Amino acid sequence: MDLNTVFHALGDATRRRMLSDLASGDRTVSQLAEPYEMSLAAASKHIKALEKAGLIRREIQGRTHVCRLDPAPLAGAHEWLSFYERFWTGRLDTLERLLREEDEEAARLSEQSPSSEGNDK
Repeated sequence: MDLNTVFHALGDATRRRMLSDLASGDRTVSQLAEPYEMSLAAASKHIKALEKAGLIRREIQGRTHVCRLDPAPLAGAHEWLSFYERFWTGRLDTLERLLREEDEEAARLSEQSPSSEGNDK
């Protein structure tokens, strides 16, 4: 699946909440729309974006459209994000090490500097 399409779908808070709702079980389009006080047409647009990204599957049961979460495309997004998580973790670990070394050096220098006590005339 195309990561751009997945991230576009995830870029909307309503769609992310719909995915969270679907994580606990299948929902009809009406059930997905209900918490957001939106029309079925508006909910359908969000659902189509999620379908295009492959994040949900819609099954028609008579006149009812039932949506089901398909988390597989999230694995690709997670893999992509994991690279940057490792990158930033490494960078932040390096920064932490440098700051600790700087603090240790400052503490060492302050211990070595002569005290100004006793130099009053």
